[in-house]
Amino acid sequence: MTSDSGGDYDPETLFDTSRNNRQQIYNNRELVDTNHVPAADKIVGRKEEIQRLANVVSPLIDGQPTNSVLIYGKTGTGKSLVAKHIMQRLEIEAEQRPTDIGTAYVNCGSANGTTRAVRNIGASLAPEVSSVSFPTRGLSTDEYFERIWEVVNTHYDSVIITVDEVDMLRDDSPLMVLSRAGETGVADVPISIIAISNKINYRDQMDERTKSSFGHREFVFDPYDAAQLREILEHRREAFQENVLGDAVIPRIAALAAKEHGDARKGVNLLFYLGEHAVEEGYDKITEEMIDDVRELADAERLNSLISGLPSHARLIIVALAALTKGDEGTDQWFRTSDIFDTYEIYCEREGADPLSGERRRQILDELSFLEITEAKTNHGGKNVGTYKEHRLMYDPDVVEHVYEATDPTML
Repeated sequence: MTSDSGGDYDPETLFDTSRNNRQQIYNNRELVDTNHVPAADKIVGRKEEIQRLANVVSPLIDGQPTNSVLIYGKTGTGKSLVAKHIMQRLEIEAEQRPTDIGTAYVNCGSANGTTRAVRNIGASLAPEVSSVSFPTRGLSTDEYFERIWEVVNTHYDSVIITVDEVDMLRDDSPLMVLSRAGETGVADVPISIIAISNKINYRDQMDERTKSSFGHREFVFDPYDAAQLREILEHRREAFQENVLGDAVIPRIAALAAKEHGDARKGVNLLFYLGEHAVEEGYDKITEEMIDDVRELADAERLNSLISGLPSHARLIIVALAALTKGDEGTDQWFRTSDIFDTYEIYCEREGADPLSGERRRQILDELSFLEITEAKTNHGGKNVGTYKEHRLMYDPDVVEHVYEATDPTML
């Protein structure tokens, strides 16, 4: 047992910002927040998508009904940014007309369940003057919906709701209820939904009635290329004080992000981690040499967050794929399901854990692909080989092994 003598700890100066160099590093820290919506002239590579989405939802400005929209694309391709920008523009346009537009944004990945997602929508829509409340607990999904109808019918001429990471919902019933509110008579004003998914096949999973109410308005956002990523990151340079960010930092991060499927979110997030690292270590500059270590720390934290809610055996399957990846000297590091399971069983034996059934293992692999920890593809090998699946790791295998080694052994 160890004791903490306190060292130089002084509670009187605990929050004294003069004791760190945060102000020397940052000019506007908000710019490296991945939730920040930049000004219109700083939105890169999405002008066409913005215009197309605006054309769909523009009738709401006059209180007229319009279609709902499905937006697909990999993580970090600007889907959420464009939806938030459109909602901001609708609010600005509505202020110039006798129209009250209600806007709401909910991320289903952090809402922790269908009921909480519906509750968050209601809380976002309810204006300060509303007498309708949305307590965090104690109400059913249906009761939250009843309160949403009261809010929209009392305060708005039209409503637009963005449902981000919609594939994280257990079912699509909220989409059906919201998109058919006018048809069923519970809402007196038009409600349009922007549903965002990282999965291109999400529509195939939707209830037929929900598909019908959404119509066929679907947009696919392609990954950013290296030039676009660099421009996006250059717009975030003003987050830092002049001369803090080394000249080679943004080009290097842009190149890394382009290699990782054009994920702008990861690039911006890495800038954030670099800034925090400089503050914590007392550096006055951010250099290219810092990137690898900080990137590994950021990936480890994200990976640990992603797998924290998964079955314990998910860690064994991930580390099995990491071991295969490290052992393969080639560049095309795809591995058949059977090879992963063979290595997984070795780790189970090493940890004294009973292997899961084949079906449960496959379900976990599907979950890992859904979370973009791995990527999967189906191969058609012809008459003699048949159809089989292959998987590859989306994280550095050293990062996976680090997270695995930090796992509490009692969880396995």
